[in-house]
Amino acid sequence: MPALSHTSRSSALTGTDHSRTRGYGYSLLLLAPGLAMVLALFAYPFALSVWSAFHTEAGLTLANFSKAWQLYSKDVLFSVAIISLSTLLIAVLAVTIAGYLTLGSNPRIRAVLAWLYRWPLFIPFIVAAQIMRTFLAKNGLMNNALMEAGLLDPLSARSYLDWSGIVITFVWKQVPFVTLLLAGAMAGIDRSSSEAAQNLGASRLRILFDIVLPQSRRTLTVGLVLSVVGMLSVLSVPIMINAQTPTMLTVDMAYRINSSGDYGVANALGVMSYALAGFASWLYLRTMIREQQP
Repeated sequence: MPALSHTSRSSALTGTDHSRTRGYGYSLLLLAPGLAMVLALFAYPFALSVWSAFHTEAGLTLANFSKAWQLYSKDVLFSVAIISLSTLLIAVLAVTIAGYLTLGSNPRIRAVLAWLYRWPLFIPFIVAAQIMRTFLAKNGLMNNALMEAGLLDPLSARSYLDWSGIVITFVWKQVPFVTLLLAGAMAGIDRSSSEAAQNLGASRLRILFDIVLPQSRRTLTVGLVLSVVGMLSVLSVPIMINAQTPTMLTVDMAYRINSSGDYGVANALGVMSYALAGFASWLYLRTMIREQQP
């Protein structure tokens, strides 16, 4: 077969370049509607919110942040404490449930547990808050059940509709989400090393923490970071369970907008929430980069 001339090879390459360019054009055309929606519904409102937080009638300034910190510094610290404690409890319970679903010895308990733990996934936060209001109140279902069982003196009954109620609701709502991700990751791990360790006499607890959990730590981190972002954005739970001072940032933002029309301070509080979510994301990225390094 005769070799192609220089002109023929150039024509072939030019045709290939045109086809590739046409393919890129079609790809961009398909991406355009989704990209336009992301820019219009997320990027533009986000940029406008950040700009409003730093901008007043006097120009670019930190006055909104100064006012927000002066009025709501206790609420910022309260939000950080609530989110941190909730995240810690979510991690402990998710590892416990997912670990038993993966390594548990009783198939009936595993089946019942796998059926039960997912229920809160299908309940919205506002319904979860209403459920907890009737469950954790002083004369609520929990105290009445304990008094009927003789485990609680009626005079010592107390309401849990305070910071503890917020933590309980967040943990109850987010544990199934993290457990679902973590149990799936644990189920996908090669069982040969776990079975070898079990044959050598290692306990299930040691297999969980030394073999299974290190291999699924990335999924656990992803679930916890997503839970932090979700809990930071919930308004219904703190406003229905604990509307007193201190409260969470979402309640303060709603108050500044609905009662005062003060979008500057509300957006400054929003930027603080972005910073907290960004810190959690930075911890996640730092962990991933360290794991990928040789």
